[in-house]
Formats: sequence, C-alpha cells, structure tokens
Amino acid sequence: MALQRIPNLGDISVKKLLMKIGSAEEVFREKKSNLAKIDGIGPLRVKEINLKYHLDLADEELHFIESNNIQWSYFQDREYPERLRHCPDGPILLFSKGNIDLVNKKLISIVGTRKITTYGDAFCQNLIEQLSPLNPVIISGLAYGVDICAHRAAIHNNLQTIACLGHGLNRMYPEEHRKFKTQIEENGGFFTEFWSCDKFDKTNFLKRNRIIAGLSEATIVIESAEKGGSLVTADIAVSYNREVFAVPGRATDVQSVGCNNLIKQQKAHVLTTAADIIYQLGWEVAQKKPRQTQLFVELDEEEKMIFRFLKEKEKELLDIIALECRLPVFKVASLLMNMELKGVVRPLPGKLFQLA
Repeated sequence: MALQRIPNLGDISVKKLLMKIGSAEEVFREKKSNLAKIDGIGPLRVKEINLKYHLDLADEELHFIESNNIQWSYFQDREYPERLRHCPDGPILLFSKGNIDLVNKKLISIVGTRKITTYGDAFCQNLIEQLSPLNPVIISGLAYGVDICAHRAAIHNNLQTIACLGHGLNRMYPEEHRKFKTQIEENGGFFTEFWSCDKFDKTNFLKRNRIIAGLSEATIVIESAEKGGSLVTADIAVSYNREVFAVPGRATDVQSVGCNNLIKQQKAHVLTTAADIIYQLGWEVAQKKPRQTQLFVELDEEEKMIFRFLKEKEKELLDIIALECRLPVFKVASLLMNMELKGVVRPLPGKLFQLA
C-alpha cells in the first residue's frame, strides 16, 4: 500500500521494483544507490520511497479497510482477477466490496454515453436479457446513461454485476446511484484502486477505465458521441488485445458517431444482437455438452414458429428468420439462443441457423 501511494511511481514501475528487489518490504530496506540504478526509478523516486510518510498513510488506510469490511487483492494473489493480471499497467492492489465471484465466469464490460437515448436504453436491456442464459458477469462504471442501465439490467436478470469506481469505497458517485448500492453488492459488488483519502478528480475515471477494459474478455460500446470516456475504454481494450463491439447507428445520430467510427476504423465488431457476441467469443462452443438427444422438447408458440420455418428452409439468416416470422430481430436472437440451449438449433458462421 505504501508503494501504491508514492507519487509518479505507477503500477508498471512498482512491478519492475518488485521483480528486481523481491518484495515490498525489501524495497523499503534496499540501499538508495541500488534503487536508483533500476530502470525508470531515478533519484527523485528513491527519495520518495524513503519517506516514512507513505507508510503512515498506509497504516491509516489499513484501519479504514479493516473497519469497513473491505476486501483487497494483490496482483500476484490467486484472488486477483486473472485477465487484469495480464495487463502491464493493472493496479498492484485492488479493493472490493460485495459478493464478487469471477471464477470460471464469462466477463463482459458494457460502456457508453451518459446521454443515453431510448433506443440505446432498450438495446442495452434487450442485449443483457438475450445473454442471460449464459450467465455472464456485467461490468461497468456506475455512471449515468449506459453504465447504470447495464447494472440495472444485470440485476433484473439475476446476473452478477460489478461497478468499477473512480474513487474510494467511502463515497458514491454519482450520489443519486447510492440507492443501487445494496442491490449491486448483493449481485456482485464494487472494484476500485483508490483510497478513502484520495481526492475526487475527473482524471481518476480515466484510470478506472483501464480496469473496466482489463477485467473482461470483451468491451461493448452501446452509444457514444464523437468523443467520450467509453471510446477511451474501447481503445484500452484494443491495446490489451481484447475484443471490442460497437452498436451501429444512423450517420445523423450524435450518440452513434463514436460507435460508427470504431467500426469504420476496424477497432470494433458490429453488434446488432447477442448472437454476434456469442459467435465471436466462441461462447456457443463452450456451452455444448455431451448429452443424450431429447425426443420431446417443450417449445413455446414463437419457438415452434421458428422451428417450422427452419424445418422448411434447412438453414437461414437471423434477419430473414425475423422477417419471415414477423418478429423483432432482438426477440428472434433471444429465442434462437434458448432453442440452442435446448438442443433444437445450432448456429453457423455468418449469423446462419439450422435445426440441430
């Protein structure tokens, strides 16, 4: 914790120190001359390392952590999020609160504009509902707009959700979202690298974005103007070699410019339904388990309609199925996913589906 507090000594430099010296304790015991020789450290940082002030601050924060039932994980601990561990600038310490369980879970981050449109809101809710049979963990940043929509939709569908904060666990921003605190803790929780004594600064949210991108295997941008924090998160995800998805919109829609640009620049896959994510991430493969073929499967009326259509056509595109069955595309994507889990249909490359 004391190393985490030292000014101008970022996570990458701290990891270099620990790799070279061995442990945090040994860093504080090491000779100044030896520390100064380490690449990227230098005399000014060595002077800061030797100030007892940082250890005193760590003592105070440790008291806050223990008094408020806050969990923490060190980047070399087993409990530390696996994907975040592979990010070179991932935080050396991560503080959390709630009931977070990331073991063998599918993690996706959903971000976007604070000025969400009714279309964006509906798309976000429908997307998470479509994905819910796969039980993913939904990660976002608790901000207005797309973020809180994603958290609430996850809770509504009984999914685990994690809010990454740009401040310590002694506050809630925006304050209006404090009303969701209990629900989020019961259905996941909060992650932050910031201390209770950290100043509330907008630049913190840019640092938070790398945690959102680093935790998950894919980052989804629902809506974004030409500039915005969600585009920063998408760029970070690209730098981590993670998948990025963006929801396309009309060229005249202000809140679609950012998403359209991500797609044009080939930084993001086009996202129109949950099937795009499932196919690109290979989730449908992971869901398949050896099982005895069921002779009788219960289907609702809409599923029966799709079954009859595919029986006649053998295989067909998602959009055509929706058109011919006179159902919304998002609804058909959800129905096909349920039918896949029942072993009735199977997806093919290019958004094609056929009977199993």
